Amino acid sequence: MTTERENLFMNAKEVAEYLDLNEKKVYAMANEQQLPGTKVTGKWLFPKPMIDRWVMESCHFGMLSDRLIITGSDDPLLQWVINRLGRRIESAGLVNYCSTGSKLGLNQLARGHADVCAMHWGDEAERDLRHTALLKRHPQFKQWVMVHACSRDYGLMMRSDHQHLCHDLTETLALRYRWIARQEGAGARHHFDNWLAKMHRTSTDINVVNTAYSERELAGMIARGEAEFGMGCQGIAGEFGLAFVPLGKESFDLVMPQGVYFRYLLQQLFELMQTPDTLAFAQRLGGYDLSGCGRIIWSPS
Repeated sequence: MTTERENLFMNAKEVAEYLDLNEKKVYAMANEQQLPGTKVTGKWLFPKPMIDRWVMESCHFGMLSDRLIITGSDDPLLQWVINRLGRRIESAGLVNYCSTGSKLGLNQLARGHADVCAMHWGDEAERDLRHTALLKRHPQFKQWVMVHACSRDYGLMMRSDHQHLCHDLTETLALRYRWIARQEGAGARHHFDNWLAKMHRTSTDINVVNTAYSERELAGMIARGEAEFGMGCQGIAGEFGLAFVPLGKESFDLVMPQGVYFRYLLQQLFELMQTPDTLAFAQRLGGYDLSGCGRIIWSPS
């Protein structure tokens, strides 16, 4: 008689037989968090419904192709496009975007909590080095691809009545103006720390009054007068009507499992990124270059 445990859970040997895999391969995939499972008293157990879901998810148009969960870095243009994609599909699917910062987004992608991670990490010219270095911290990177979304200008944001203070940034840093910083692991925080280092400063040398957990949150604090300065992309500054001092360009990219790239919803997203309405909105926000959007720029093969 089949027990309830046998209905719900399988051991490594059973999974190997079920998926027609070598048992050692099952253990390797479990240890690399590629298969949904858990260790109980030192032995792997695999919930059969999750294994079935994983198989379906691996199909390009599988059971979960009607939803897309995006995490990682914040971007107003991507949010604008996602809102319109949601309007296009209405009740036929779900697209959700939660900004967490680049590093946490990759962690969530690695654990299977998200389908896509948006990321930016360093100057555009160093993208191939910096972005792939972050990806390779996760065993799952061998199943991922990286797709270019856009290039963005990044720099300092402030209200227009404070823009004159940026004529001499060394003097501005020496005074006790209020700054908003991003959390550790965010691409904007990485830019901020690198820029401060070039100015022979650290975040402890300036008057950081608060931490923002998205670029929108940071811009909102500045717009409300809670601080004078912060760092982010020009698009965020444009969205909030803030002044902007450019410091460089960055590559804003999307990382995903290879199968996710072929999903209908993701391809619809890339299509909307290239429409005249989107390009016009990007121009209004400022600082965007969408040439090459949707192109795979890195894969493990």
